[in-house]
Amino acid sequence: MSELQELLDQIEGLGVDGLRAIWRERLGEPPPVRAPDILRRALAEELQLSTLSRDTDLDRQLGKLVARHKAGRKPKVATASYKTGSTLTRDWQGQRYRVEVVQGGYVWNGEKHASLSKIAREITGVRWNGPRFFGLREEAVR
Repeated sequence: MSELQELLDQIEGLGVDGLRAIWRERLGEPPPVRAPDILRRALAEELQLSTLSRDTDLDRQLGKLVARHKAGRKPKVATASYKTGSTLTRDWQGQRYRVEVVQGGYVWNGEKHASLSKIAREITGVRWNGPRFFGLREEAVR
């Protein structure tokens, strides 16, 4: 059994004081939490990362994402945009539906709509994700 595995097995049975002692000894700083279950998981992760090496590129990317996030605000999610003048087509229950992409929305049946989801709801009578209804989203991989 490797030294790392022995240490991981050892920390399974330790209380909070033992976990804190190993944290200080191995990582050279006081542990960030006191709850034994969280400290045990954090210690196991830190020991594995220090033994098996860190992915510095991933750490850098995650650091940039964290820096861009502002506390108390929802992150901006990129939304799909389609070229003005494009035509979206969907066959539904034997009928073909065409929607034209225009500046600031979509035109269907001569009326301008703000979202594809609203059009899909009018066509089907039930709530649909508009881009999914028109085949613009990939199916989830199962």
